[in-house]
Amino acid sequence: MSCLETIQSYGLRSIGIGERLLPRSDFTLCEQVVLIGSGMIWNVYFGLMALTTGFFLATAIALGKGSANPWLRKPAEWFIFLFRGSPLFIQFFFAYFLFLNLKGAYPFFDPFTAAWLGALIVLFLNTGAYSAQIFYGALQSIPKGEVEAADAYGLSGWSRFRRIVWPTMLRLAWPAYTNEAIFLFHATTLVYFSGFPAWQQRGDALYYASYFADKTFNPFVPYPILAGYFILLTLVIIGLFGLVNRRLNRHLPANARSKMKLCLNLIR
Repeated sequence: MSCLETIQSYGLRSIGIGERLLPRSDFTLCEQVVLIGSGMIWNVYFGLMALTTGFFLATAIALGKGSANPWLRKPAEWFIFLFRGSPLFIQFFFAYFLFLNLKGAYPFFDPFTAAWLGALIVLFLNTGAYSAQIFYGALQSIPKGEVEAADAYGLSGWSRFRRIVWPTMLRLAWPAYTNEAIFLFHATTLVYFSGFPAWQQRGDALYYASYFADKTFNPFVPYPILAGYFILLTLVIIGLFGLVNRRLNRHLPANARSKMKLCLNLIR
């Protein structure tokens, strides 16, 4: 089988398009690159969906934590503490067995035991908590002069938040939020180790990398391929978030604009 035929057969296998059976022997480099790349579709799905929805959750929780109302502040504080204080790996297992028990009593929860939904919910809540803390710190760092200037112009309530508070919060939080986005995409590899099963061998990139490593007894080919994919994905994230960062800081002089800095989280 040529490399082009391999791409046609396995390029979209992780989402159920193409060959149903995995190759069993005589693995070529092209097969490993294509199948691991096929699994990256799920990693991108988990990361993109969790990041998009978690952004709005994080904004709401950050505002709740900064509220003077204890009925809003305390739940937000405990939500952030719970998900930042416990390992993501444990959250996956806890959520899986919780959904599994609920599934036995209520058939409605059957889709929640699948990785495409159950694992996504865990990532959504986890990144919501971490991003909320970042946004809350940015809210506390907004210069008082900007808020006072908004008051002087007669802006208040939603208008002040939309025009002054929210854009300034994003501008201050964006470099740190970029690092959170990178970590979130890297954390999608933990879905493979969680209890959420891969349906019909349609797993993520780590699923296929582990498959080749187990079959060939040589981890030094599939895992570097997996790492290469994530390095490329990280560069894409940095580029896209860099464009947003320049957009947020377009009104500032060039020498006063905040620069994007990559700060990797070694331990979380």
